Order: sequence, then C-alpha cells, then structure tokens
Amino acid sequence: MEDLINSRDLLSSTLHQSRQIDFKLHKTSANLSSIHQSLETTARDMASHCATFAIRDHVHRALPTVSAALNVYQLVNELRTKVSAHSSSDLTSYLSHIKQFRQALTLLTNTCKLAILWVQDTTALDNVLHLLEQLRDTEKRCLHDQGILGVAFSVLQDEFHDLLIQNSSPVPVPSSLFSSGDEDTDPLPQPVLPIRVVDNLKAIVGCFPACDSRRFMSIYVEVRITTVKMSLQGLDLDYLDISLSEFDSVQDIEGYVDEWGRHLEFVVKNVLELEYTLCHQVFGQLDCFSRIALRSGIQGFIKFGNTITKAKKEAIKLFKLLDVFAVLHNLRQDFNRFFGAKPCSEIQTQTRDLIKKLVNGASEIFHELSAQVQLQRLMDPPPDGSVPRLVSFVTEYSEELLDDDYRPVLDQVLEIHCSWYNNEKRHVVSVEVQNIMKSLELNIETWANRYEDGALRCIFMMNTSCYLSKHVKGTRLGDLMGESWLKRHEDRVEYYAQLYLRESWGKMLLTNSERIKGFTEAFDQEYGKQSGWVLCDNSLRWKTGQLIVGVIIPVYKRLVERSSNKYVKYSSESIENMVTSMLQPKYGSNIKLLDRIRSVVAGRFSPTTTIAAA
Repeated sequence: MEDLINSRDLLSSTLHQSRQIDFKLHKTSANLSSIHQSLETTARDMASHCATFAIRDHVHRALPTVSAALNVYQLVNELRTKVSAHSSSDLTSYLSHIKQFRQALTLLTNTCKLAILWVQDTTALDNVLHLLEQLRDTEKRCLHDQGILGVAFSVLQDEFHDLLIQNSSPVPVPSSLFSSGDEDTDPLPQPVLPIRVVDNLKAIVGCFPACDSRRFMSIYVEVRITTVKMSLQGLDLDYLDISLSEFDSVQDIEGYVDEWGRHLEFVVKNVLELEYTLCHQVFGQLDCFSRIALRSGIQGFIKFGNTITKAKKEAIKLFKLLDVFAVLHNLRQDFNRFFGAKPCSEIQTQTRDLIKKLVNGASEIFHELSAQVQLQRLMDPPPDGSVPRLVSFVTEYSEELLDDDYRPVLDQVLEIHCSWYNNEKRHVVSVEVQNIMKSLELNIETWANRYEDGALRCIFMMNTSCYLSKHVKGTRLGDLMGESWLKRHEDRVEYYAQLYLRESWGKMLLTNSERIKGFTEAFDQEYGKQSGWVLCDNSLRWKTGQLIVGVIIPVYKRLVERSSNKYVKYSSESIENMVTSMLQPKYGSNIKLLDRIRSVVAGRFSPTTTIAAA
C-alpha cells in the first residue's frame, strides 16, 4: 500500500512535465509508434507467461510504466542527436534543443522512478529493474563535465562571455561634467545592450538551474564591472582619495565638491541605472547588481563626503555641507532602490552615517554664526574708515543663505535636525539670519567708537550704512530685514555726512576764515589727514565732495579777493579738484566681494576662532 501511495504522488508530479513536452513527443510519434507496438507485444507475452503466477496482477500494472520510460528514452536519444549536431552559431535553435533535451531528461528520470516502484519488489523483473536504474541515471551522466550537457554548458558559457564582451561599452561622459554644469546639453545615448543580445543572454541563463546560473552571474559581474570602471576612468576621480592633511580649509577643495556632485549624479543616473536595468533583464533578480555596486567605486564618493564633514569648522564649510546633502537628497530614491537590498547594507550604513554628519555639522555651524560674528568685535576697524571685510562677507553670506539654491536645503536640514532632537522651533533660518545681522550692527557700533578722530568715525559709519542700505535693498535679505531697517541705514548716511562736514571742514572754517594764509595751512593739514581715508561708494563720494566744495569754496573765494597774490597758494578750481578727488578707494568697489574676500575672512569668521585669536 505504501508503494502505491508513493507511486500516486510521483505520477501526479510527473503528469505536469509530461504535458509540457507533449508537443515534442508528438513530433516523434511516428518513430515511437513502432517501438510502442513492439513493447506492447512484449508486455502481453510477459503477462501471458506470468498469468499462472501470483505476481500476474503486479506485472500487468508495472509493464505500462516500463513502456512509457522506454518511449521517453527514445525521445531523449533523438534530442541528444540534435544537441550534438548543432553549434552555438545558431544560438536560438541550439538553446531550444538544449531546453527540450533537459525537459526530456527530467521526464525520463521521473518516469523511471515511477516504474522502479512497480518492479522493484518483483524478482522476476530484476533485469527490467536494472535497465530502469540505468535509464534513470541518464540525466546525471549527461550533466557530468564530459557529458553532453556538460559540454553544452561549456559552449554556452563561452558564448555568454563573448556576447557580453562584444556588446559592452563604457557610458560616454558628457562635456558638461567638466564645466559648471549650467550649460544645456543634449543627453547622450545610453549604451544599452541590443534587445537581441539581452534576450540571448537571458535564454542562456534560463537553460540551466539556479545552481549553474551562478557561474554565468560571475562571468557577467566581471565583464560589467570592467565596463563600469572604464566609464569612471573618463571622470578623473583621483580627488576622491584626498586626505585632510592635503588641505587647510574646505575652501581649498570647493571646486572638487562641485565636481563630486556632478560626477555622483552621472554615476548613479547613468552608469548604475544601466547596470540595474540589465541585471534585472538578464537574471530576473538583482544579486548581480549588488555585487557590481559594491565594486563600482560608489563608496569612494561616500568617503569623500565624509572627508568634507571632517574638515575644519568654518562659515564657508556650511555651504559645502549643504551642497553634499542636496546631492544625496536628490539621489535618495535611487539610493534606496539600488542599495536597499541586504547585500548592500554596508553602503546603506555608510550613507546614513554621512547624512547624519552632514545634518549635525551644518546645523552646528549655522547656529554658531551669530556668536562668531560677535567674536570679531574685538578686531580693529579699518584705519581708512572703509567697509570692513567682515561686513561685506557677512552680508553676502547671509544673502546666499536665503538664496533659492540654499534656503530650501537649509530649511530641510534644520527640520531634520529638530526632529531628531525633539526641537519644534520654526522659522529658524529667518530668526538666525536676523540675529546675525543684529550682531553685525553691534560690531559696527563698537568699531566706530574705537576711532579717536570724530570725522573718521563719521566716514566709517557713512561707508557701512551706505553699504548695508544699497547692497541689501531689493534682495531677500533686505526683504527679511524690512523697510524700516533699510530706511534707518539710509538716514544714517545723511546724518553722518552732515556730522562729518561739521567735525572736519566746519571746524576748520570756524578758526581759519579770516586770513588766507591760515586757511591754506588748515586746508593742507585737513587734506593731508584725510588723504588716506576712503568713501567706497562712488555716488556717496561725489555727493560728499560737493558738500565740502559748497562749504569751503565760497569762503576761499572771499579770502582770495581780499588778499595779495603772494599769499594765494591755490586757485579756487585747484581747491575744488583736490576736494572732489579725495576719499578714493584703493581698489574698484561695487563688485561682488564674497569670492574676493573669502580667503581673508573665512579663517577669522570660523566657529573654531577663540577670543584670544581674534
């Protein structure tokens, strides 16, 4: 009874396979028909001879399964001939014959197992049992290295390798990767494998069980990783291995940070996307892609990001941290799709750690900016009364923080940071930027009080208020600070211009307006003193010159009219020309100062700066 149950189960599993190759059996039905008739005759003769014995019924049930096994074996032999006769030059036909041959072998194995169950307990059929056991092992012999399938496997393995080599090419690098990336360039065509090649690769893999397909996967990974490395060679990625000892400030390598973003996006969107698609098409799963990804050099990009986070803490570094974060955030969905599987857990962990360092590092620098501005209060103001470089830097810096390129990223970073530490602060960026500007204004007031000369103090206040009102007006920073803030600085310019006039030329006139000799001496002294002073704004400098001319020229003309020529040193025109040419800057003004002054200010305006160092 137990044998019957086993026979029933095996017969059920075999039935499905029998149907699958029914079409192939039909093609060889003519040849099998004569064999089948002969086997039926033999079966009847054996049944007749066994009729007088107790095993008669058992033999009647066993012989049809034996006959079926012989029928299948005949099909196996026919397909063996086709597999042996064909070569991979007709790959489609060759693969079809191999697939049919494998299916027939599997059916032969299962049919023999079923027949063996019927005859193994009947000693009268020992020879038949031995024959069935030989037939059952046909599949095993064919799969041996020297067997027909072993040879076919070797042929297909070489064909698989050749197809990959002949059709794999590196991804072309667009010219935009070697520039700022702002140019509009047509996307280059992807070097996707032809559909015919992909179908052939997939068919080769499908001819063999999963255990054998691992060999094809190893071949695939080695060929494709070579192609990936060839693609990356065109990017010149030596900078990814830069160490902290090779640069003093992140400013020294900010060009590399920009390249890093463009290069990483290219690698993910073009190189890895292609490999991801091909792996899925050829193997139907992504284990091979994980192996390629781990060797693609993607971890070198993560390593470079970590190097940036370890650089010296300074104001300029905040923008670079935001740049790195923005790139990773834009690629977040691709990273999750590519590296979400367990084999890429190392990349997942490294990426999460980098994101954490970027968020914490950027938040820390941002929240310390106001305090760092305050630290610069101990610095001395410019001796010529010009706009301190820190004022220009902080103003431009704050405007960049509010720019569309950085504000959304900074908001997101601060929001993430708040969520990690259960902080519900809102409008953090606006509040902190206002605090930065308030600290800067207090610095300006403190520096102004350090000037011993009242007129120079006025020049300084005119410069700084004019700069703040003109450069901030119409910007996001100006909108944040408000109209009243801008109006206050505009009024300060007018106020200190009048005060400057009284503190310098007004005082001179009070004591030297009666004699031309005294006037000339006082003028020379005042002019000499102010020859090193600066008014940075062209319009303000012209207006101030006109104010001076309007005050002193009428007085000078009256003195000249009342004096003899021997005491007249200057003509009225000379005085006017001298006054209007005063207060000239040492270099051209009214240009964007951030790039020009970073190297001077960045080191001072740093969260690592101490009061003593300031």
